[in-house]
Amino acid sequence: MTLDRVPGKGLLFMGDAHLADNPPGQRLGDYPEQIMAKLKAGLDRAVELELVPVLLGDLFHWPRDNSNKMLVDLIRLFGSYAGPYKPWVLVGNHDKYLSRFTDDVSLAVLGITGVVRLMQEKGPQFVLEAPEGDVLLGASPDGTPLPKEYERREGDPDTVIWVTHHNIRFPEFKDRAYGIKELPGIDWLVNGHIHRPQETVREGRTIWANPGNITRLTFTRRSRERVPAAHIWRHGCTELEPFVLPFEPFEAVFPDQEFPPEEHENEGGSRFVQGLERLAWRRTHEGVGLKEFLQENLDEGTPEGRLIWELYEEVIHDDQ
Repeated sequence: MTLDRVPGKGLLFMGDAHLADNPPGQRLGDYPEQIMAKLKAGLDRAVELELVPVLLGDLFHWPRDNSNKMLVDLIRLFGSYAGPYKPWVLVGNHDKYLSRFTDDVSLAVLGITGVVRLMQEKGPQFVLEAPEGDVLLGASPDGTPLPKEYERREGDPDTVIWVTHHNIRFPEFKDRAYGIKELPGIDWLVNGHIHRPQETVREGRTIWANPGNITRLTFTRRSRERVPAAHIWRHGCTELEPFVLPFEPFEAVFPDQEFPPEEHENEGGSRFVQGLERLAWRRTHEGVGLKEFLQENLDEGTPEGRLIWELYEEVIHDDQ
């Protein structure tokens, strides 16, 4: 397979924009305009610094039924960035309907117009032609497994970066499905999906990064302290470099009310029971089925995880 070769001095990552016509959750104000402004600022920065923009999944909050106006605005926005600055967009769970990426979801519309380059299949995506040397960028979209390694072939770049949209056991999320370990042949793994920024972790030669989403979605103390940012990768860096995006004061985008008790401030945290309660709703609106939900949220290394999986397999076997 011949990969696209894209010139640039690095990469600019933006995580989980969650675009919607109406403010999701407790958000207030002109939500779509606010998120569009963040995307434009990040893309403008990419042009200014000659970086290739990469979106880490969940561009949309709802996979379908987004307004024509929002789609036209997005086509106009993304279509104004050509050549190396045309965004590469990873498919996230919110971008799919009933756990599938089909022609009737909004992200597919953007893909068919040619204003973005979709990363909807796992594997190598493109080669960044940087002054310091070529970089291979690979991807694992939502619903595909994380790579265990990348076996370099003759002529492959010396540096490999992999982007993902998964539940990973970063320091604040020890109960997630995927553990952090060295991935032979992969230098960086950059994850979307987990909204709360996480400390960068190095295991062997692999650096794991979770820069967080660019959109504050939950009404918590942590959200109040958050500064939405894109993140920049360049050759030789050991941490992603934040670039602060435009954002409104917390009080302008969330209601004036008391915060929930801190023990309930579980933004991106363990919400297994809550998730099960909402699963029937999420199947239709967020594209999450039971098996995918369990894969994303269960640690099969724990007794509880093994028991739940055994029950799931038993029920499925009986149904069949």
